[in-house]
Amino acid sequence: MFTMGSIAVPHAVPFGRLLNRSAGFSSCSKLFVGGLSFDTNEIALKGAFSQHGDVVEVKVICHPVTGRSKGYGFIKFSSEAEAAAALDKMSEKALHGRNIRVHYANRG
Repeated sequence: MFTMGSIAVPHAVPFGRLLNRSAGFSSCSKLFVGGLSFDTNEIALKGAFSQHGDVVEVKVICHPVTGRSKGYGFIKFSSEAEAAAALDKMSEKALHGRNIRVHYANRG
């Protein structure tokens, strides 16, 4: 704990880490997948990524009223190593006619 004036602050986060949103998130088993075709569903997304490891969860984000894909989703692997392999192999690859973007998902 440190004191800032008369206010006690329980812990501090280095200022540089506040600006770097990816800091501390590189060792994660959950990936963000963007640039999906509106026709890509969870089954197809799991099929594309399962060749790189054991996929334990898949979620394509859809509009609550229309049910249409918003063009992004999340993949969770059983290990960080499998997620890292999928990130390396699938980034900027074509899936259903679109080049997808793959990043580590932010925790929060």
